[in-house]
Amino acid sequence: MSLQGKVAVVTGGGRGIGEAIAHVLAARGAAVAVWDLDAAGAEKTAAAVREAGGTAIAVPGDAAEASAVAAAATRTRAELGPVGILVNNAGTTAYQPFADISEDAWDRMIGINLKGPFLVTKELVPDMLAAGWGRIVNISSSSAQTGAPAMAHYVASKGGVIGLTRALAVEYIDKGITVNHVPPGFIDTPLVRQGPVDVDAVAATMPMKRAGLPDDVAYAVAYLASEEASYVTGQTVSVNGGRHLV
Repeated sequence: MSLQGKVAVVTGGGRGIGEAIAHVLAARGAAVAVWDLDAAGAEKTAAAVREAGGTAIAVPGDAAEASAVAAAATRTRAELGPVGILVNNAGTTAYQPFADISEDAWDRMIGINLKGPFLVTKELVPDMLAAGWGRIVNISSSSAQTGAPAMAHYVASKGGVIGLTRALAVEYIDKGITVNHVPPGFIDTPLVRQGPVDVDAVAATMPMKRAGLPDDVAYAVAYLASEEASYVTGQTVSVNGGRHLV
């Protein structure tokens, strides 16, 4: 599954799942632009990719802010070329009973998790249309498949990502662009470790008796980004260790 000659953007690539995706895409030959709000995290990932022999640049900025997205895209094109692979991974989470979710908290969640992918995709899809080839992979969540308590705003935002995926898949189905989404299950990441969750205890309840790893998601993304997945679009590729079966 060579990605040689392709340019990939990975949002939220500074740590966790995004960091793993950047490494796996680069290992397959893609030149990777690591977009992240955390400039130091983006540079850490990009430097590690380069140290491993790959090509990567760090592009700091807010993927949920239109002017920042435009600036990041301009720099990416200038340094690496037109973008053919987009992984909308940047996101946030929170745990709060529905009755306690404020309008500001709701807007922030939707802004980061759903408006962000909208803005980034809108900015980069012209590159793919011009090339007649593109791969868009959105990172959603198994919580949007099953529901989750005290996460209504998060679940709603990720459900929107799934809907956006399907709409774009249909719109670009004859343009050489595929659009799919990967809903991770319980993955051991820094973001999860920061939450009010006993990671080891929850992992023991999983069908496989372990949490997933960021690389588990990254390998699925690499397949969807490849030429071998050219007949796969609008699909859900669940990486959840059997937590949710469809």
